[in-house]
Amino acid sequence: MSSNDTILTMENITKTFGPVKALTDVNLSVDRGEIHAICGENGAGKSTLMNVLSGVYPYGSYSGKITFDGKECKYHTINDSEADGIVIIHQELALSPFLSIAENLFIGNEQAKGGVIDWDKTRAEAKKLLDRVGLPEDPDTRVMDIGVGKQQLVEIAKALSKDVKLLILDEPTAALNDEDSAHLLDLVRQLRDEQGVTSIIITHKLNEVAAIADNVTIIRDGSTVGVMYVTPETPLDQEELIRKMVGRPLHNLYPNHPSNTPGEEYLRVEDWTVHHPLDAERVIVDHANINVHAGEIVGLAGLMGAGRTEMAMSIFGHSYGSNISGKVFVKGKEVKMPNVQSAIDAGLAYATEDRKGNGLNLLQNIRENASLASLTKISKGGVVDDNLERKEVEQYRKDFNIKCHDIDVNVSTLSGGNQQKVLLAKWVISQPDILILDEPTRGIDVGAKYEIYEIIDKLADAGKAVIVISSELPELIGICDRIYTVSYGVVTDNVEKNGFTQEYLMKGMTKEREVAA
Repeated sequence: MSSNDTILTMENITKTFGPVKALTDVNLSVDRGEIHAICGENGAGKSTLMNVLSGVYPYGSYSGKITFDGKECKYHTINDSEADGIVIIHQELALSPFLSIAENLFIGNEQAKGGVIDWDKTRAEAKKLLDRVGLPEDPDTRVMDIGVGKQQLVEIAKALSKDVKLLILDEPTAALNDEDSAHLLDLVRQLRDEQGVTSIIITHKLNEVAAIADNVTIIRDGSTVGVMYVTPETPLDQEELIRKMVGRPLHNLYPNHPSNTPGEEYLRVEDWTVHHPLDAERVIVDHANINVHAGEIVGLAGLMGAGRTEMAMSIFGHSYGSNISGKVFVKGKEVKMPNVQSAIDAGLAYATEDRKGNGLNLLQNIRENASLASLTKISKGGVVDDNLERKEVEQYRKDFNIKCHDIDVNVSTLSGGNQQKVLLAKWVISQPDILILDEPTRGIDVGAKYEIYEIIDKLADAGKAVIVISSELPELIGICDRIYTVSYGVVTDNVEKNGFTQEYLMKGMTKEREVAA
């Protein structure tokens, strides 16, 4: 791409929030018709930069110069940038779940005649847009009735309805499975090749950057630290990218952690069967048997919908499911855990995959979130002991290297990686014997992931029994002592460390459900 065909330049962008400098003299140059990746750790300033570009942070609230499609931009609202063809799709999708796909596509851009919505035209235009993104859904289908992967395609269709020239995707595949992720990336390529749409992608998945990006800009601590140019002759050097992102070489993506000698059996689950909460005939977990010992890190590997999360939640105080049967033994004794409090009392903790929805209260500060599962432990006479609470939370802030001004800052102001550490601290403070960690590194960057792995290793070294659920096989292989594979709700294999290969684990994860004759 020739340098004189640049569609976007951002020069010396500086943005402050009170005393905090979020961006310092950041520069970005994007060529017309390219897919440009922006990489950096959580909190590096990537989303802030895109909010400056799109007018979320209006002209005058930052310093520096933006030029798009040959003219200087002084956007005051997101409508101003959209009018020029810049459309941003945020990680948290901005769709109304109760409205249809067609209604969502044309909110604020209604297909109307004389002030009355033309529903026939709305559906017809919606169908055309859905065809363009390869989504064969009825335009009248409610958004809440389609999966997250399809919702991402609806967002892109919505962008196409606005005559998009520059499409910005913020963590577009964070919540998607491999199949949906591949389809989304194919669509971005197709928009570039067939319609000339320029795209900027913010992602932590370095394999995706390597697969799709034409060029990469790296941001660290609010400053541009480099640009990496990708050609067929010079593919992306992922190790160099990681070094630029985190400011230090990560020779291994996973800490070197020798397996502990397994101690006492802390958890044993026998013949565990769980039915769907609304459809009692549908079996979600089918006669599962697992165990985990003190000092052991055990993985649950399965494709989306395999029943891993459902199994964990149902064990943890019947948080999911109906007609639950089977036995749970904690330290050799059978326990009944009909609710969450009884599970906590039995020594279990479950860190949810949905840290923003179910794991943390984003309206509260770090201290209030971290102590939430341990209120009886830090209370005297039914009243929270403020000094004890602060002492406990502050200790884990240091132990887990939670980057914040102090423990009274709102948890919503933290990066994803630091929010995840608060969620872990919340459960570790409750002093459990058995920790179930569901997707503990989803949506966080490579540097923060390494710190989470170190925390998991320390928990195992302290004698905790740890179960890790992850959609990333390399992650499970990198940190676990044993891995159970799960397919269609059935535990299909119990794999020891010397048998860890992606190919072997995938066999267990894709095993067809056996049908009785």
